[in-house]
Amino acid sequence: MAFERFKKLDLDPLIAKQPATPRDSSRQMVLHRDTHTIEHRIFRDIHEYFNPGDALVINNTKVFPAKLFAHKPTGGKVEVLLVRPTTNSRTWAVLTRDYKEGITLDFGDGLTAKVLGKTDANEAILEFNQDDILPFCDAHGLMPLPQYIEKARKHSGMSASIETDKERYQTVYAKYKGSIAAPTAGFHFTPELLQKLKDKGVHICYITLHVGWGTFKPLRGEPQEHKMLAELGEVNEETANILNEVRANGKRVFSCGTTSTRTLESFTDENHITHAGKKWTDLFIYPGYKFKAIDCLITNFHFPDSTPLCMTSAFAGEDFIYEAYLQAVEKKYRFYSFGDSMMIL
Repeated sequence: MAFERFKKLDLDPLIAKQPATPRDSSRQMVLHRDTHTIEHRIFRDIHEYFNPGDALVINNTKVFPAKLFAHKPTGGKVEVLLVRPTTNSRTWAVLTRDYKEGITLDFGDGLTAKVLGKTDANEAILEFNQDDILPFCDAHGLMPLPQYIEKARKHSGMSASIETDKERYQTVYAKYKGSIAAPTAGFHFTPELLQKLKDKGVHICYITLHVGWGTFKPLRGEPQEHKMLAELGEVNEETANILNEVRANGKRVFSCGTTSTRTLESFTDENHITHAGKKWTDLFIYPGYKFKAIDCLITNFHFPDSTPLCMTSAFAGEDFIYEAYLQAVEKKYRFYSFGDSMMIL
């Protein structure tokens, strides 16, 4: 099994139950690939590592409150996680348990949905009685936090969901609704820190990748056996042009997060030219992959059997990442979505 040694680390006590306040007060581990050295810093100092003319690429997708609760005809309560609309705005693929084809689920306030069947990925298909259910989600839905955060909170006597989740399980630059998981590497940025980078001459570039449940679908074997579920990504003309100019000038592209990286790598050709466009991508990056689009990676500390850990290991080398995780455990870094930051140069 891949990454088996990571699973032996005692990470549960290090799971971050809430984000750092303020955002940029998180710790940051900096890995230098050229010298094979590691620094321990604070995220707010990240601007020191950028040079004028470099680019920072961030994912401006926005998480919506996609976790809903409904009652079955029998009266039983069922949790429903909206994944994506399918053939039209009324029909959604969802993740749920204990359902039967043909039954109608009652979400309250007049919203109902009929179970039509399931997808090849074992998602249920629901047909709602309203064209636009996002206002209902905003009013009644919960933020779709990873289960390990909810579990860690309950273990500490906290509520699984808290009021601040709608603000804090989101980047400050989130703009376009569509994700059921956040691009968490960007949690640490504040408007002031982004402005400091701009003032230094760094290009802030935006891409959009709506994050689905495939991002946190665990590996069940070797990486080459894993099938990544497709997600919708977009690179606009302005971002593509800036990145191509940055590379032509010999400057660096910093990618914030694995979602930004998968998007850039999906839209960049073998000649290191990034092309504008919008498409579904199921690119899965694991050790052995040759990067075409990025020079530096900002990320978090990831689950041992996760696809993001595969990507960071592909970028820095699995041995170096494991060395970093050993130091993170020793120094009690905070792990996972609400945890501390890692930057690989």
